[in-house]
Amino acid sequence: VQLQASGGGLVQPGGSLRLSCAASGFTLDDYVIGWFRQAPGKERQVVLCIRSSDRSTYYGDSVKGRFTMSRDNAKNTVYLQMYSLEPEGTGVYYCAADPPGEDYGCYRPGLYDYWGQGTLVTVSS
Repeated sequence: VQLQASGGGLVQPGGSLRLSCAASGFTLDDYVIGWFRQAPGKERQVVLCIRSSDRSTYYGDSVKGRFTMSRDNAKNTVYLQMYSLEPEGTGVYYCAADPPGEDYGCYRPGLYDYWGQGTLVTVSS
């Protein structure tokens, strides 16, 4: 079981970036999926998460309307599309997955069994 995150890099404020999270060893579409950001010196916080039970999305503070998640089930991959990035969006982004079950608290990092290795996003001019 493995998650592989990629797509990070340097982007100017106001720019866009798409991150990828590819899964192997399980079917990602069946799982609770979360994207988290860890800024330097800070705790890991949710960017958004999607519950497996009803496909509802929880958005972290300040990202609603700017970040979305999409899927390519044929590739067993999900994508985090980020628009209008701000310097505060700088950090290491992680994707995470958890087997279907109790998913109301999908915003909690402690819920997840599986984590990708993280990809660094730097928002700076």
